[in-house]
Amino acid sequence: HGVPVLADLWGSMRGRPLSPGEPFTRHGVFVVFEGGEGAGKTTQMTALVEWLEARGDDVVTTREPGGTEIGSRIRDLVLDPESVSMDARTEALLYAADRAQHVAEVIKPALTAGKIVVSDRFVDSSLAYQGLARGLGLEEIYNISEWATGGLMPDLVFFLKIDPETAFERLSGERDRIEKETGEFHESVTAAYMQIAKRYPTRFVVLDAARPQADIHGEVIEAFEDRSRDRLAGLPVPTTPPGAVPR
Repeated sequence: HGVPVLADLWGSMRGRPLSPGEPFTRHGVFVVFEGGEGAGKTTQMTALVEWLEARGDDVVTTREPGGTEIGSRIRDLVLDPESVSMDARTEALLYAADRAQHVAEVIKPALTAGKIVVSDRFVDSSLAYQGLARGLGLEEIYNISEWATGGLMPDLVFFLKIDPETAFERLSGERDRIEKETGEFHESVTAAYMQIAKRYPTRFVVLDAARPQADIHGEVIEAFEDRSRDRLAGLPVPTTPPGAVPR
């Protein structure tokens, strides 16, 4: 979904994929930016990454779909405007396949190495778009993603909330298959994100994306410092943070 992260950012790390069942010790911090099309995720991600790097942090910036070579092929298929006949379940499974490769090849190796991972979209995109807006079910889509990722969830999710009509005024160029969905669908996506954010406040921070960019960035930095303090201090944390969908 959405505007791709700049290539020089999301291509900053490619590691050896972890094998299924390979021990995973999480030392880094996993931050995700979520939002509808045109919400300004790329701008805020770039600002956070620049701030982190300026203070000396080792940062990996990536995206979904398409954070790996295999994922890029999936991205081309799932977002192709000509894929109009794609079934909602097919769509959900393609996103899960992209995510499985993304976690194994990029995210887990980086977190194991103690890096800060900043991603444009992750599990909550599927929960919002496929689970709720497509009507496939929150629990069902969570279970697919949980299996694909080995239970990995973000430490912190920034949801940039904006009126879909306003957001689409910001978009330029040819729209992909998701961006070409109806206004009603995109309104459903925004409502879905808000429902998820209320259900899982331990990982969500909702930001008013219509505000000045500098103000939003200030809130991002404040929330990051507050919520990542324990992990950066080396304190133990669970693989799946509180607030994940219970089994």
